[in-house]
Amino acid sequence: MRNAEYWIKHLKLLPHPEGGYFKEVYRSDEEIAKESLPDRYPDNRSFSTSIYFLLEKDDFSAFHRIKSDEIWHFYDGDPVSIYVIDNNGKLVNYELGLSPDKGILPQVTIPANNYFASRSTGSFSLVGCTVSPGFDFADFEMANRNALINSHSKYKKIIEQFTR
Repeated sequence: MRNAEYWIKHLKLLPHPEGGYFKEVYRSDEEIAKESLPDRYPDNRSFSTSIYFLLEKDDFSAFHRIKSDEIWHFYDGDPVSIYVIDNNGKLVNYELGLSPDKGILPQVTIPANNYFASRSTGSFSLVGCTVSPGFDFADFEMANRNALINSHSKYKKIIEQFTR
């Protein structure tokens, strides 16, 4: 039976700073020149990157944001709940999985600069995340709990639940 340990071992996943496990599996050899990118990017970026990402039952991906759009793809396990505080200050919940008849979709896109967090709804979830322009840790910002609560106080409970 495939479980979290199976995927962590066979895909050689490592702990991720936001929670869960990951492994980069693709980074485009070609780059977009800084001059052709929006000002929010300090340097050249790969055209695209992708990772495997796994969450176990008692773990979560803490609220964070990146400077690029991120597309999540479902692979195995239980559905994932993804919580997004969009740029208009609205909290949106997406369910990622394989039950479109229940609103649980196999692919979800998180727009650039939106804070988002996630958790597995069961024992584990294996997903893929594709970022374009490609991911760089210079574009990654872990949410500060107090600052996020100050700017979005009506979501205090969920922010506390998904920050460290």
